[in-house]
Amino acid sequence: MLAGCAGPRIDTRYSSISQGPRVDLVVLHYTVADFERSLRILTQQAVSSHYLVDVDPPTIYRLVPEDRRANHAGVSSWAGRVLVNMSSIGIEIVNPGRILTPEGERYAPYPKAQIDAVIALLRGIMARWGIPKERVVGHADVAPGRKQDPGPLFPWKRLADEGLALWFDEARAAALRPRYEDALPAIPWFRLRLAQFGYGVSDLTSESLDPPLRAVLSSFQMRFRPARYDGEADAETAAILAVLTQP
Repeated sequence: MLAGCAGPRIDTRYSSISQGPRVDLVVLHYTVADFERSLRILTQQAVSSHYLVDVDPPTIYRLVPEDRRANHAGVSSWAGRVLVNMSSIGIEIVNPGRILTPEGERYAPYPKAQIDAVIALLRGIMARWGIPKERVVGHADVAPGRKQDPGPLFPWKRLADEGLALWFDEARAAALRPRYEDALPAIPWFRLRLAQFGYGVSDLTSESLDPPLRAVLSSFQMRFRPARYDGEADAETAAILAVLTQP
């Protein structure tokens, strides 16, 4: 009877070469809401995240175990893969996003201590799962147009300096820029390079700078050229994109 309860014997002598970790991507978000409301939404509604990083004091809350799916990315894609929730860890950072100021709407900055906590959290996640720096992205990267977080004030360069995210060789980009000011690449060049980087770009041969492509360009600029993210296919964007996608 005991043998019958044990189930079938599983032979583990063979192993496929086509395999990898279930988690291979980290997606960074801002919450828009304050901590209390964010916690309520992420624990009691249909959306969730693996981690929530508060501001004052900087505190990391684990809401979903890393080996379980959290519903943080929604309709999304990256590097040819859709349903990003299935293979990613989501980190929600308490930040209001856009706020009203005397000068109009502006994005809210991230306190240094909060980013210190995000960096420590990221370092541990990437070590545990073997996630390379090019697989750390923002919600705006996997859902361009639909989402803007973590916004243009998120310090991607600082993460890159810590070895936790991609950045571009600024000197190479500056040297390339005059070439593209003289002759801007055609729109299919932008489409192909953005898709090569990981963005979900359809119809790679289209000559149209249509709203979906503008949304992707804006997400790219928000991350790598945050001073201006108007979605225009300009020379500076071309230079940065070329450096990030060239060997």
